[in-house]
Amino acid sequence: MAEAIISGILDAGLASPDDIKVGEPLESRRQHLTDKYGLTSTSNNNMVLEGAELAILAVKPQNLQEVLADIRPNMDSHVVMSIVAGATIDTLTKGLDHTAVVRVMPNTPAQIGAGMTVWTASPEVSAKAMGTVRSILSTLGDELHVEDEKLIDMATALSASGPAYVFLFIEALVDAGVYLGMPRSVAHQLAVQTVAGSARLVQESGLHPTELKDMVTSPGGTTAEALRTFEQGGFTGIVIDAVTAAYEKSKALGVPQ
Repeated sequence: MAEAIISGILDAGLASPDDIKVGEPLESRRQHLTDKYGLTSTSNNNMVLEGAELAILAVKPQNLQEVLADIRPNMDSHVVMSIVAGATIDTLTKGLDHTAVVRVMPNTPAQIGAGMTVWTASPEVSAKAMGTVRSILSTLGDELHVEDEKLIDMATALSASGPAYVFLFIEALVDAGVYLGMPRSVAHQLAVQTVAGSARLVQESGLHPTELKDMVTSPGGTTAEALRTFEQGGFTGIVIDAVTAAYEKSKALGVPQ
């Protein structure tokens, strides 16, 4: 995800490679980023902070406390933007002893500029910095600023984890096509375009998904029979339970260890 942000910033002309420095512990990744984007990469996180206005935290939740402790002494006038799952603004501000923090939750379609990013900021983040953050996130796809931080954990469960649910559904559709006797390549093309086209229809028609579903469903027809089977299997309840489980896990990740 950090690389998607780098790519988006550079492609949009928001910054040049000379403006970007990356702290990365793995030498192979440092070499990759330097070779591909022409930026500066180092294993020293504090070198990255020198002269920076915006610092982006993109680490695994289990490594967060170590990184916060490492960079805390060098916090100055930076705005810190975190994409760490579950890490609350309170956790970040206390861990850094620094109050200008933005919490961001993107999803993987950001890699192709089709993402959905939800974000919030502490009161100490200036309007100018908010504008910079919005510009950066817009390069990843759609962005939505929210005032209530609890919506970030909910977004983690719904939109950040959501692509995996969609991929699972596409995989199941493909397997169903193969079960019926279709070549897998045919089933794959049909399933992927059906999901993509259906999502686009929801966006562009302005109609509620229920209305669109009813438009497809003829009384006593094939779609009605399929929907009945979904209902018997508890499809909606399973989705709700899965998203709720992801939400609870997101909150648990936000508790400092």
